[in-house]
Amino acid sequence: MQHTQVNLTLENGKTVPAAAPVIISASRATDIPAFYPEWLLERLNQGYVKWVNPFSGKPQYVSFAKTRAFVFWTKNPEPMFRILDIIDSRGYNYYFLFTLNDYDLEKFEPRVPSYKTRISVFRELSRRIGPERVIWRYDPILRIPGLGVEETLQRIECTGTDLLGTTHKLVFSFAQIINYKKVADNLTRLRPDLYQRQALKAVEWNDEEKYKIAEGLCLMSGKWKKTIPQFKVSSCAEPMDFSGLDITHNRCIDDNLFAQLFPNDSELMNFLGADKNKFQQLLWSPAGNQKKVKKLKDKGQRKECGCILSKDIGAYTTCPHGCIYCYANTSPEAAAGRYAVHKTNEDSL
Repeated sequence: MQHTQVNLTLENGKTVPAAAPVIISASRATDIPAFYPEWLLERLNQGYVKWVNPFSGKPQYVSFAKTRAFVFWTKNPEPMFRILDIIDSRGYNYYFLFTLNDYDLEKFEPRVPSYKTRISVFRELSRRIGPERVIWRYDPILRIPGLGVEETLQRIECTGTDLLGTTHKLVFSFAQIINYKKVADNLTRLRPDLYQRQALKAVEWNDEEKYKIAEGLCLMSGKWKKTIPQFKVSSCAEPMDFSGLDITHNRCIDDNLFAQLFPNDSELMNFLGADKNKFQQLLWSPAGNQKKVKKLKDKGQRKECGCILSKDIGAYTTCPHGCIYCYANTSPEAAAGRYAVHKTNEDSL
C-alpha cells in the first residue's frame, strides 16, 4: 500500500507531485514537539512540507491535504502546548509517544529537561488530552556498566509509580549498540569511562537478561493494573517473544489505537479499513492472528516493527537533545549546529 499522490501548487505557483498521507509521523528522526512546533504550524498553514530522503538525498513534497492524524514522538512536549489548541481547532487527530527515561545520574540526555520536570510535563499533557493518548516509552533500556537487571528495573518501576494514572501503556526497547555505528561511535567517544570499543559486546543485553527484565515489567504491570485495569506493556521492534508474560509486540503507529480513539472520523476509519460503527472488528488478537481488512504494514520499517503506513516528516541530525545513544544524529555537535541555523521555511528541517 502506498500514499495517495496529488498535484501540489507551491507559493511560487509551481506545480509539483506530492505524497498525501493520511497519517503523519512527527517524527522518528527528530523531536519536532520539543524544538520545531512553530515550524510545524507554519508548514500546516502552507499545506505541505518538503522532505529529503536521508539515503538518496532526493527531495519529496508531502501534502497535508488528506492528513487526518499525527503521531508525535518526543522527550519534551511542553513547547508543543503552544499550538495544541490550533491543531485541535483544525480537526486533526493525534496521540503522543512520550519517551521518559531515567538517565539523569549518567547525564546521557544532557539537554533533556530534568526527570522531575518531565514527570510534571507528562502529567500536564495527560490532563489536557487524556491518559489513553499519551503512551509512555522507556526507550532504550541501556545496559550501563555497574547497573544490573535489578537496578534497571528499580528505575523503571520508580518512573512508572510516578506516572501512575497518567498513561495506559508502557512501550520499551533494548538498546542496540553494535549494529548502529553512530551509536557505538558516540558512546565510546563521549563516555569512554563506561563504553570501550573492544568491550561493546559485553554491554549488549543478552537474551537471558532481556527475559528477566521482561519478567520484572510483567510483575510491575500486574501491580499497576490494580489502579489502571487497562494498563498494558509492549515491546518495540523486539525479536524476542514475551507473549507468555502478557507483553505484546507494539505498533507505535497503531491502527488499533486510532480505531479506539477516533472511531467517528470516517476518512481515517476508511483508510484503516474499519467500520466506524463496528470498529472492534479491526482489532488484532493478542496473538496477532486475526485477518485485517487492509494490509497496512509499513514496509519501510524494520522487519520486527509493527507500525502501519505513515509518512515521517523529520530529518536526521536535527535534534539538539544531545542524547549520547541516539541513532538519529551523526553526533550531538552536528545536530546542535543544524538546529542553530534552522529557520522556518519550505525546506525540510
